[in-house]
Amino acid sequence: MATEILEPPLSKVECATSLGHVTDALYVLGGKWKLPLILTLVQGPKRFGEIMKEVEGISPKVLAKELKDLELNEFIARRVYATTPVNIIYEATDYSRTLRNVLHELSNWGEQHRERIKQSMRR
Repeated sequence: MATEILEPPLSKVECATSLGHVTDALYVLGGKWKLPLILTLVQGPKRFGEIMKEVEGISPKVLAKELKDLELNEFIARRVYATTPVNIIYEATDYSRTLRNVLHELSNWGEQHRERIKQSMRR
């Protein structure tokens, strides 16, 4: 059994500050689609239809709204090319890449959680 080092509890001020930061992050990144969209676009620039195919289950209306929100918060850039027909490409910004560690940790946690649930269902 591994010995876990326990950190001292946060003070009320530290806790309130931390809660405020988490609330801010969830406000910007919350919901079902934002993180999957960022992950999709970090892999490379894509057109609307390509994103629709990659992110299963999202409707065109919701995708359009989520892309606008992500652009507003500078996680993605929307490039419009004056071709016939107009070509619009969405791509991750350098700012979205600052989430790399967060996404990696979420992925690891999600994998552990899934395994935990599988194990509990086998009992």
